[in-house]
Amino acid sequence: MALPINIADLINRRVVENARVEYKGSWNPEPILHSICAFANDIDNWGGGYIIIGIEEENGMPKFPVKGLEKSSIDRLNKELLQKCNLIEPRYIPVVEHTVYKGADVIVLWVPGGDERPYKCPVGFPNEKSAKYDKAYYIRKMSNSIRANQMEEKELFMLADNVPYDDRVNLSANAEDLKSSLISEYLYAVNSDLYADSLKRPVAELATDMRLMGGPSEQRKPLNVGLMFFNERPDDYFRYARIEVVDKPDPTGTGMTEKIFSGPLDRQLRDALSYIQNYILKEKVTKIPGRAEAERIYNYPYAAIEEALSNAVYHKSYQIGEPITVTVTPEKLEITSLPGPDRTITDNDISNRRMVSRRYRNRRIGDFLKELKLVEGRNTGIPTMLRAMERNGSQLPIFDTDEERSYFTVVLPVHQKFLSVESPKAEPQKKTRRSIADIRNLILDVLAGDREMSSSELSAAMGYTKVTDAVGKAIRELLNEQKIVYLDPDNPRSRHQKLRLNNQDGLSDGL
Repeated sequence: MALPINIADLINRRVVENARVEYKGSWNPEPILHSICAFANDIDNWGGGYIIIGIEEENGMPKFPVKGLEKSSIDRLNKELLQKCNLIEPRYIPVVEHTVYKGADVIVLWVPGGDERPYKCPVGFPNEKSAKYDKAYYIRKMSNSIRANQMEEKELFMLADNVPYDDRVNLSANAEDLKSSLISEYLYAVNSDLYADSLKRPVAELATDMRLMGGPSEQRKPLNVGLMFFNERPDDYFRYARIEVVDKPDPTGTGMTEKIFSGPLDRQLRDALSYIQNYILKEKVTKIPGRAEAERIYNYPYAAIEEALSNAVYHKSYQIGEPITVTVTPEKLEITSLPGPDRTITDNDISNRRMVSRRYRNRRIGDFLKELKLVEGRNTGIPTMLRAMERNGSQLPIFDTDEERSYFTVVLPVHQKFLSVESPKAEPQKKTRRSIADIRNLILDVLAGDREMSSSELSAAMGYTKVTDAVGKAIRELLNEQKIVYLDPDNPRSRHQKLRLNNQDGLSDGL
């Protein structure tokens, strides 16, 4: 069975955090079983992890060339692995895949956090068949699997009653409520081996392989996270699971506009960000005497908004029937989600903008957003936001919550140079048509940060309803100049075709 993640990305840790991947040069049942047990216990709500057998580790990273396993031993190892996993209490079997990487045979164990934790397993394996196994609970500490102490055992039992909401079974839905087309689009986007036959397989079978289904075998149901990403209307199941953007140019409400973004979580996030980028963000260009480059500043830096809104989607509670709201006034942009941060983050941490938590409300949502490159790694969002505001010359963001931690608001102050610039009585400026050069530069800006988009997605991100002649011409020019490239150059007309920056071309148009 294929894994819902690209093997090369996994082995090279392009998507999954270091602490969630473990390399084993050979089959050694005792430490491997301890790691399976530790990942299944998932004490930090990381979403479990992966064990790659057949690749040696050196300084915490895979050692190349890949050592690999003897092909003739694969069946025997699979049987022994199943036998040893039967010793875990309660019984736990990871997802196992045999694959070939760089010409070497390896076994990949996908070990999601278990629904029946805590788990314990034998401390060791005595030679005598009749000997009793002493069993213990194992957990992950940094990149190591260790035996839990007494306090950690208590924590594991507390977690047993606290399965994250996004990882729970939704009894009101059925497998047919998961759309195979949306699943296929996701698998294509993350370059998963599952994509090749995703459209040919029954959606229930595909969803089971991706761990989007749960419950007993006689009544398999979608998990909440599956409905959030792979149903056209997740707000049918999670009330007000949407993003609302309200622009208030005047305190009286005159001229106020409101846009609502719904649909799969990744889509509504992208659509909301595109709208903000095209209709809320403004740029000031100032020519400085004696300097070749002009000074460019924005009312709000896009990277800061992207991080704040992505984190809101990641961390909000979908059990609370309230949307994520983005409110824009002449003085600030506010992003509010419910509830606030957990108690492991102190009030002092919030006021000092140093929010580091090891408790994550939505571990599966986070996994999907990371694989789609919509959020960064653990605890990197706030620093990214701060750097973006500083580079733009803006005041630092303000983080606000109440004593009950019932909400969380990120306040981005508008850049000083955009305050009271226009008179309220001034005539509205006509929107000028973009030149080809402007569109070229905008395409490069939108694709920055290793983004991958289709032509239609790229057009939408720039505020167009379709791929216009001008956009098409700009794309062709950039392709001819090799400033952008197709992901699949052999099939340029493929309906799944995507564009990205040419990473080997270090120059940007117009610079």
